[in-house]
Amino acid sequence: MTFLARMAEASRERVRAARTRESEAALERRALAQPPAPALELDTFDVIAELKLRSPAAGTLATGDFDAGAQLASYVRGGAAAVSVLTEPLEFKGELAHLAAAASALAAKRRPAMRKDFLVDAYQVLEARAAGAGGVLVILAMLDDATVGELVDCAQRCGMFVLLEAFDRADLERLASYDRPQPEHPPVLAGVNCRDLRDLQVRFGRFAELAPFLPRHLPAVAESGIASSADIETVAAAHYRLALIGSALMRSADAAATLAEWLAAGRAATLGSP
Repeated sequence: MTFLARMAEASRERVRAARTRESEAALERRALAQPPAPALELDTFDVIAELKLRSPAAGTLATGDFDAGAQLASYVRGGAAAVSVLTEPLEFKGELAHLAAAASALAAKRRPAMRKDFLVDAYQVLEARAAGAGGVLVILAMLDDATVGELVDCAQRCGMFVLLEAFDRADLERLASYDRPQPEHPPVLAGVNCRDLRDLQVRFGRFAELAPFLPRHLPAVAESGIASSADIETVAAAHYRLALIGSALMRSADAAATLAEWLAAGRAATLGSP
């Protein structure tokens, strides 16, 4: 069983357990009663910074004295457009409580939090909104079109943006079927993850290889494998409008300064690209 398949099965089990504690109808009422999340506001190039305690590829990223609030504040100072929060418990040591705490702290700074997990059911989108999230990640490779549609529809009904994650050209062809969001809806983002979650290998060249197939009507996001200003310049020049960065910022001694530097590099490269 691949890593992605294992995560999908574990996610389904979490949904089954959650439904025994709260019905979907009750959860939806709670989700829709939340105050609106801050909007995702995009510039010429932006960064979604990531809060994660561990990754199966990088190992532990947060020691015992880790201060999540301080890390979030650093991301805001550095100019992050949003913060991705891992809620997967087995490999990433995340939980919904981390998302709720981050969303609450970020709301005052007018930044949305995004739930990053291996979502398989619209129930989990409702969990994210009930926790205060303004966006969710949806991984195309682990879902059929009908399920993807259900998750996107639920997110838009809740006023949340969606990052649709692709691994290959076939995924991007599926992405291209999503129409440009209406002005009243939060955006749908087209992500390319250069870490293949089936084998956890990073192939940075995938960003350039897949750039010609990016759906031009959706903002494109470069995910994983970014660790320098040069990496940022490469993806910005390839017409990615955002980068999702986790491990490199979690390991940085000064996440705010690193983020600000990379954000400036991305915007300069965007202005200089044809």
